[in-house]
Amino acid sequence: MIPAPDRNRDPRLPPAYRLVVLDEIDSTNSEAKRRAAQGAEDGTLIWARAQTAAYGRQGRGWASSPGNLFLSLIVRPDCPLAKAAEFSFITAVALGDAFGSVAPPLIEVTYKWPNDVLLNGRKAAGILLESKGDSAQDVEWLVIGLGANINSFPPDTRLPATSLHFEGCPATVSAVDLLEAFSRHMLSWINIWLEEGFAPVRDVWLRHAQGIKQEIEVRLPHETLVGTFSDIDPAGTLVLTLADGKTRRIAAGDVYLPGEG
Repeated sequence: MIPAPDRNRDPRLPPAYRLVVLDEIDSTNSEAKRRAAQGAEDGTLIWARAQTAAYGRQGRGWASSPGNLFLSLIVRPDCPLAKAAEFSFITAVALGDAFGSVAPPLIEVTYKWPNDVLLNGRKAAGILLESKGDSAQDVEWLVIGLGANINSFPPDTRLPATSLHFEGCPATVSAVDLLEAFSRHMLSWINIWLEEGFAPVRDVWLRHAQGIKQEIEVRLPHETLVGTFSDIDPAGTLVLTLADGKTRRIAAGDVYLPGEG
């Protein structure tokens, strides 16, 4: 008889990581920022089985149902703060590879600008970057927060949500399994970024971009734009082609895909 998977075991990660396992925390990002400010090393990864005050972009609440994956990774890249946003794309493609390694082959993994990972067109994960720079505007530390739906997802979200299990992934796949897969792929993609720059990350992300070459709506603090999602530029900025043929480059905003309210 094949033994049942041990969902309570600690993950086994590559030696580059310094794993911190917590049963419960307010937010893995909050804890990671506290530890980063106290000098936690590059590669420190906070994994919690439960969160009580999780948040996403712009302080929005993040559902943290038991059994899903919640983690925050501290990195100290030698780069300007302006390049730190590239880690959102690095994390997305790493998670996409991790999803692909545990999910059935017919599940389509796509990426929504700037920080979501989708399964079959529905949101399965979100990424949140928070950073601190030094006086020269270089990165002092960067916290990469990640929440991924494994066995449950919130109902009635603006962009319909889903989970690995809902999309047909075996029920035996747990947060530990996805974390182990993600850690391997994240390390690989960081090394690619260090050796080859952002270009290969951008290429993979674009091949699986949700809404590319389609009409989208981008909501900014003081205006709403409608146009064709043409590209992301070499800095990860969204390139929007307006009806008059002019282009706008957008560094931050909320993207609404066709059919998304």
